[in-house]
Amino acid sequence: MAIKRTKAEKKQAYDRKLCSLLDEYTKVLIALADNVGSKQLQDIRRGLRGDSVVLMGKNTLIRRCIKAYADKTGNHTFDPLMDLLVGNVGLIFTKGDLKEVREEVAKYKVGAPARVGLVAPVDVVVPPGNTGLDPSQTSFFQVLNIPTKINKGTVEIITPVD
Repeated sequence: MAIKRTKAEKKQAYDRKLCSLLDEYTKVLIALADNVGSKQLQDIRRGLRGDSVVLMGKNTLIRRCIKAYADKTGNHTFDPLMDLLVGNVGLIFTKGDLKEVREEVAKYKVGAPARVGLVAPVDVVVPPGNTGLDPSQTSFFQVLNIPTKINKGTVEIITPVD
């Protein structure tokens, strides 16, 4: 059976890993990871394998590690990253061209269906009218708080929704 590490040991291991990545790689790309599934992240890591490394973690822990690294080495080139560590973000370390890495990550971008609580990346307006869907689909609209009625065997949206 594996030996279970304490939180402090895990944080020290993460600190060592981040410091070694900051030493080894010259460029860092920050990627937003909101609504990214584990399979999608796994595919991105597989696609970047060889020339880049993806590192996810707690923002405060990353900030603390970068600050400690800058104090220890005197290398303050990564200090501007600390202001950008907001929300669900990951760091992609690379030695290659940032544009190529960005294009490789963009290959794995997929559309996702609407779910409750998610914020749409673009403004969506649902106009009133007949949807052509059968009445069994009303639950989809109810979950999204879109008022509907059943008219002539199809679902009809009553009012415009922004």
